[in-house]
Amino acid sequence: MSLVSALRTGVCGLAFTALMASAALSDPFTNLAKGFEGQMVAEGLNRAPITAGGSAEVRGRGFVPGQTVVLRQNGVVLTEGTPITADDKGEFRTEIAIPEGAEPGLYPVVAEIAEPGYALTVDLKISPVLPDVGALDITSQKLVPGLYQVAETPDALYVTSAVGRPPVTESKLLKLDPQSFEILAEITPEEAPDRPDGRDGGVFAVYGVGVEETQGQVWVTNTRQDTVAVYSAEDLSLIKQFEQGAVPHPRDALAHDGKVYVTATFEPTIHVFDAATLEELAPIELSSGKRGETFGTASMHIDEASGTLYVVSLDTDEVATVDLASGEETAVTPLPLSKRTIGVGYDAKTGRIFTAGVNTDNVLIVDAATGETLHDVPVGSGPLNIAFDTENDLAWVAVRGSDSLVAVSPEGEVVAKTQIGSFPNHLIAASDGGVYVVNKSKGQDDATGDHISRVTLKP
Repeated sequence: MSLVSALRTGVCGLAFTALMASAALSDPFTNLAKGFEGQMVAEGLNRAPITAGGSAEVRGRGFVPGQTVVLRQNGVVLTEGTPITADDKGEFRTEIAIPEGAEPGLYPVVAEIAEPGYALTVDLKISPVLPDVGALDITSQKLVPGLYQVAETPDALYVTSAVGRPPVTESKLLKLDPQSFEILAEITPEEAPDRPDGRDGGVFAVYGVGVEETQGQVWVTNTRQDTVAVYSAEDLSLIKQFEQGAVPHPRDALAHDGKVYVTATFEPTIHVFDAATLEELAPIELSSGKRGETFGTASMHIDEASGTLYVVSLDTDEVATVDLASGEETAVTPLPLSKRTIGVGYDAKTGRIFTAGVNTDNVLIVDAATGETLHDVPVGSGPLNIAFDTENDLAWVAVRGSDSLVAVSPEGEVVAKTQIGSFPNHLIAASDGGVYVVNKSKGQDDATGDHISRVTLKP
């Protein structure tokens, strides 16, 4: 049964629908809300995904106190009883039952607002639920709060952590033994200058991480200060802290052939640094294939053998291909089945790109040569990052909203899925197969949070 059919039969009858409509409507083209600033959001209860048979919460703020709201999906009233009324703060919240047979997808919910009149639409996302499959070996170790990214060398793992919002005062860069996860070295970043408004600047908190092995460097992104820093891979001593503003909202840092590439989130630019001189070089400029739109970078992947970089656009749902030898963008491929595309991986053997759509709960598998979407794979709520494991020919996906890890084959088959702890945030392919995953927590009492895990297929 479709969502609309289930709502129509399970939530209200035609008489009730008519009653609700008459309670909320007045004469048309009168009493218009001017300068209306209301906003709405639809989320699962207790930060859980919205799934079939569960419940969703719709919240509103910025409404006029006393305004009434009727929520509809495909013409069907979603709320029982009288219309919702904004309180004296201009806020409301209401719970909606999701039918058992509702199919995953983004459903537009219309808010009919009266006294004074207006209308808003909010996307309510029903996420797929995948059963656990596959036989996996998992080894985990709790680390420090706020784990963000992980990078690997043959001798060590490097993990970043940062807690809270500015001013961020709790942040660490860790060096771990890749087998035992023992902390071999750790450092707290230096204090950052005060903010322009005079408030405390916190520390140069570390988020993205990549390793330039030839120079023995660990590059990190200081997202809150719009810059990057370089540490020693040996003892984590600071080599260079770049000035604030060097890279707007940096996310990832990856090294290749003596250079380090850094994505500037939401910007159509990849910043390039010389690892030997620690000087910034000419950036790589990206273009969108959509008329009038701007490419907004998110995650990237470098294919070492071909010297090709793949980067996705969070704003325009595209994946760009860059030849690093020339620094030129060679292709921009649209991803019409993906929304808020954030993660990317690549399989050189099949020439296939894997992308993660956080708002569409899917992984797309795209032919890099033709741009054709070969497979659309539901993976759970909010897939965030992808790492391709060349030893097992699998794309591993950190599915943040579902607290899960999913492995997808180049043919679009879900080979493995397991719960991996709260909010898996980042992962990398291990050099000998499987992946390393870091995850965040849902509070200090969360037993599954703030872990690093090694996950491999059982023989």
